[in-house]
Amino acid sequence: MKLKEDVPPLLLHVFRSMVWVYSIITFLPWYLISGTSAKQARAKRVKARSVSGNPAGPYRAMHSQNQLVSQLYVAMDTLDKVFAYAVQRFPHRDCLGTRELLSEEDEVQHNGKIFKKVILGEYNWLSFEETFQLAQTFGSGLAALGQRPHHNIAIICETRAEWIITAQACFMYNFPWLLFTKGQCDCGLYTLASRQTTCTPTVQKFRLPSNSSFIWVIIRVYPPLGKSHSVVTVYATLGGPAIAHGLNETRVTHIITSKDLFQSRLMEILGEVPRLQHIIVVDSKPSSWSGLPHGIQVHNMASVQELGAMKMAVQRPQPLSSDIAVIMYTSGSTDIPKGVKISHSNLVAAVSGMAERIPGLDENDTYIGYLPLAHVLELSAELVCVSHGCRIGYSSPQTLSDQSTKIKKGSKGDTSVLKPTLMAAVPEIMDRIYKTVMRRVEEMSRVQRTLFVLAYNYKMEQISKGYSTPLCDRLVFRKVRSLLGGNTRVLLSGGAPLSPATQRFMNICFCCPVGQGYGLTETCGAATISEVYDYSTGHVGAPLVCSEIMLKDWEEGGYYSTDKPHPRGEILIGGPNVTLGYCDNEMTNKEDFFVDKKGQRWFCTGDIGEFQPDGCLKIIDRKKDLVKLQAGEYVSLGKVEAVLKNCSLIDNICAYAKSDQSYVIGFVVPNQKQLLSLAEQRCVRGSWEEICNHPDMEREVIRIITEAAVTAKLERFEIPKKICLSSEPWTPETGLVTDAFKLKRKELKTHYQADIERMYGGK
Repeated sequence: MKLKEDVPPLLLHVFRSMVWVYSIITFLPWYLISGTSAKQARAKRVKARSVSGNPAGPYRAMHSQNQLVSQLYVAMDTLDKVFAYAVQRFPHRDCLGTRELLSEEDEVQHNGKIFKKVILGEYNWLSFEETFQLAQTFGSGLAALGQRPHHNIAIICETRAEWIITAQACFMYNFPWLLFTKGQCDCGLYTLASRQTTCTPTVQKFRLPSNSSFIWVIIRVYPPLGKSHSVVTVYATLGGPAIAHGLNETRVTHIITSKDLFQSRLMEILGEVPRLQHIIVVDSKPSSWSGLPHGIQVHNMASVQELGAMKMAVQRPQPLSSDIAVIMYTSGSTDIPKGVKISHSNLVAAVSGMAERIPGLDENDTYIGYLPLAHVLELSAELVCVSHGCRIGYSSPQTLSDQSTKIKKGSKGDTSVLKPTLMAAVPEIMDRIYKTVMRRVEEMSRVQRTLFVLAYNYKMEQISKGYSTPLCDRLVFRKVRSLLGGNTRVLLSGGAPLSPATQRFMNICFCCPVGQGYGLTETCGAATISEVYDYSTGHVGAPLVCSEIMLKDWEEGGYYSTDKPHPRGEILIGGPNVTLGYCDNEMTNKEDFFVDKKGQRWFCTGDIGEFQPDGCLKIIDRKKDLVKLQAGEYVSLGKVEAVLKNCSLIDNICAYAKSDQSYVIGFVVPNQKQLLSLAEQRCVRGSWEEICNHPDMEREVIRIITEAAVTAKLERFEIPKKICLSSEPWTPETGLVTDAFKLKRKELKTHYQADIERMYGGK
């Protein structure tokens, strides 16, 4: 969407004339030198096609038509081999980096709140060889501390270098580890849709698979976006009782955590975890702890690694490619956690597919890691980087940029110091960047603002034609680009769909391609990623070289592979990246997974897609009423409706949410008697239709249903923020409900399209 040009017509005409003259003079030499012709051809080429010729597929990338890719390097079929190979190739290159904490202080805000501010120094780096040695000794140390098969470990820790060291230790020693990701959102690198639903802040019961010899339990705790407290999470905050229940349920004897989280989250529950024996604190500074229950020992990570160095075995067990590397527990639509069994070969294939979509990936790249490593997608992204010799500098949403909430004014954020070339971001962060930039534009002088708007609109026109604008990039957008360090060459978006407007804005202002993709936990986060040469928006790219996609007809929704102009249907993903299934959940495994005649595993996503003529996939609907909001929270629309229908003011309700928005809205058929009584109390008069359309009545109904939702313990993000009151009841005759009075969501969406646009607005 173009920015509004508040420019006198004469001045605008002069500007466009100058641009026209400049283009005439420079176009031909620039076109020949820049290789734009080849880039345009690559962007417009067919990227995938059906190998069977059938519009239902399966669709494969053009250069994996004959065979899907399953390995990154020959004979490197397990994650420990991939890492060892990277260490062999890049022993002295930087691998993992952490900024030095120079000082920390409390800053009192105008409202009396106290925010903790930090001043950070340069990044301190571990080489690949050093990272390998630390992982090796740590795995040995864990075994020396009595960690035995069938006994679980828990890590309650932020995303940091020690996390990936721990993961590599598990890969080396063939310790399958379990991810129990209880959260309000699954913020993954490429996940635009998932079968998971809203998680409650209590740990549910689950059983471990009988074939797991050594399980690693990870309960994710991750800092919140835009808040000052380092412990509060973006995901559903697990209280002390919930953590204790989870640790007891999995019979944990060892915990790995950070000093901050140990003090704030674990100390109070230690007495409630009777099996607990060892706590390993990853912080380098040793601390003395008092008041610990009898029998619990606290170690720091360095001391465990020293112990491991002394107890190092000559030989360690080697994993097979079919061995389970990760068991990741997520919540299903019935709120019963499902453990996804992910093998070494699954992750290796996913890494291979993702890496192929990032051209020129090598040891000269720098990735900034701040998304939750406890999710398989961020883990896959970092494994991609490690396997190619890229260095990873760790950050957090509170220290990401110079303007982040924990960075003291005048000091530098992580992107300014690290200057990453590769970055992943969820749409919520991109929207904040968008708002920050536009706020600064509004604060510019009239001349500066006019130049920015004209340059922005000019570049948008050029990008749509496949052209670049080096002069605008250097003169106008250089300062904006510096917000992310100034060196970003690929920006990857995931966690939720990115709106076309925001995607185009990031393309323009940060002078780099913004890729989108699609994947699920059950496919290791890998299915599709758009190519960096493709600047079009509104799709999630073509299948990765490790994946193939079929479209299955969904009669109930009216989607068929024979639809014109584009084939449509439920998305089925196949390939070596499709996981082994759910733990001890045979019925669901039979519903969601299947193996074809050729032995290929497939996963039924429940999402509806359509293939574009160039082979790119577009997500157009969901088979189930599960929606992932912009920040990654899962909302079960049926659950919201079931709760709010109990409100006496509501006769019927349809909850609605868009994945590129941050809140739920609703269409409500109010109880006429109740609403008229409420209108009389508020002195609102008029016809029934006028009362329903009155803004004061909408606000009152929102207030009442919010109270009902809070009473019913709905999560904040599940509560509709805006509503539309319908003066007409929904009957089978209206076509908005079935004969059994079940909601027809597609028809309701069409009927209320104007109201949807009003309630969500636009950029």
